[in-house]
Amino acid sequence: MDKEMYDFEESLRRQERARTTIEKYSRQVRRFLGFLGGREVSKELVLAYRQSLLDAGRRPRSVNSDLSAIHSYLRSIGRQECMVQMLRVQRSAFISEERQLGEEEYRRLLAAAGERKNRRLKLVMETICSTGIRVSELRYVTVEAVRSGRAEICLKGKSRTILLPRALRNPLLAYARECGIGEGCIFRTRSGKPLDRSNIWRDMKHLARQARVRESKVFPHNLRHLFARSYFSIEKNLAHLADILGHSSLETTRIYVAVSEQEHERTLNRMRLCI
Repeated sequence: MDKEMYDFEESLRRQERARTTIEKYSRQVRRFLGFLGGREVSKELVLAYRQSLLDAGRRPRSVNSDLSAIHSYLRSIGRQECMVQMLRVQRSAFISEERQLGEEEYRRLLAAAGERKNRRLKLVMETICSTGIRVSELRYVTVEAVRSGRAEICLKGKSRTILLPRALRNPLLAYARECGIGEGCIFRTRSGKPLDRSNIWRDMKHLARQARVRESKVFPHNLRHLFARSYFSIEKNLAHLADILGHSSLETTRIYVAVSEQEHERTLNRMRLCI
């Protein structure tokens, strides 16, 4: 079984999955193997495991996340016949205010980073939020890319070009000069390696407390969501936004631009259909 897990993780690396994704899939698959308890995998046992997650109070989206990992594992061992149907989840028309980072809250985070003189973190947040890139794509923001005004993102066999706003380029080049970075990745550790997402995550959580922003809203990927909503509010072109974000499916992009509960309620009130 250890060899199968090793081969599974290696297959994920060959697919160029992010390190955090590999770790997450490994945890999910190991939980499933614990449920099997040495029994040979079968479709019936996968169905039983799916039901056990629901019985434990797991939400359908969370269960589907586990199933995605398990299906990936089953493909790696050649047991695709054991794969089961994903749970059907209707896309919500709006999202909770507790999860959505607002523009005013974002600006408070930037101000707090400035007060703490954490210039690198401020620039990281501005780079993600003004381009819509993933935190794992920060390594493509190089000195050369900033000088040219565009970054070429190459991940998982897909390539796309991201334009870097002029208002971002000068501060990035100034930061690079001050840090003695003449070429290559701008956001790096003291040892010269690209900045790790776990460091960014931790620093943003500390910043949230100082900026008085709910911590559950403050994480790198939520900056990408803020970019998507801000862009879509100006240019109502979902397909173009999907290309910018690097999404293969418009359904994923629709999740990014979902309005908040408060905005949805304001729209309902403006309809004035209750007498």
